[in-house]
Amino acid sequence: MHAMQGKVAIVTGGAAGIGRAAALRFAAAGAHVVVADRSEAAGREVVAEIGKAGGQAIFQRVDVSREEDCAAMVEATLHRFGRLDIAFNNAGISGHIARTEDQGMENWHAVIGVNLTGVFHCMVHELRAMKAGGGAIVNTASVAGVKGAPYSSAYSASKHGVIGLTRSAAREYGKYGIRINAICPGYIRTAMAEEIAAGSAPGASDVLVSASALRRSAEPEEVAELVVWLSSEKASFVTGAHYIVDGGLTT
Repeated sequence: MHAMQGKVAIVTGGAAGIGRAAALRFAAAGAHVVVADRSEAAGREVVAEIGKAGGQAIFQRVDVSREEDCAAMVEATLHRFGRLDIAFNNAGISGHIARTEDQGMENWHAVIGVNLTGVFHCMVHELRAMKAGGGAIVNTASVAGVKGAPYSSAYSASKHGVIGLTRSAAREYGKYGIRINAICPGYIRTAMAEEIAAGSAPGASDVLVSASALRRSAEPEEVAELVVWLSSEKASFVTGAHYIVDGGLTT
């Protein structure tokens, strides 16, 4: 029997990177998965991959900055699978790499709108769906949420906010059997990491690797393992925490 047999999990940003890895890992553990993303083509590829492996998954197009999309996502989950047990709120954007004074208000609102307000939108509707039977929520923050990130003020502020939101909601909803935690990835090999590196000074990614204790970057699957553990009964007494998974970059 798989550890999550019959459980239902939502993964936002599930079409690529850490989200894709987590969706596949949830499915491998026996969960039914809702792959939520703005990219329909890539999202449906993940659904197809889960299906080929014998799992069950559906795609839901979602822009988490729009509350109505998040409400529809949860509604579609309940309609298709009848329940919601796990939510991995992972969708995010990097925004501009620039000095704080040059970040721009449009960039600020876009980054906060997806990375922080988007998590809030998802949680509002996920929590309502979970209150009757409990559940587990994992939110994606960042090492930029526990320390300053030069030239990424909007991104860093959004991720600090995710940690605060996670800790506050965990205090409120523990009585309903809902556990809420956050992960704080460091340099992970994803398209977003490549995008950030492309907008940074030459060699910036090499500096991050050399500054970490393990002297390497990570694969998305390594982070997905932590997400699945936090969502499982093996982490039954863990809530309100943020886990740094950065290879010792912030040590």
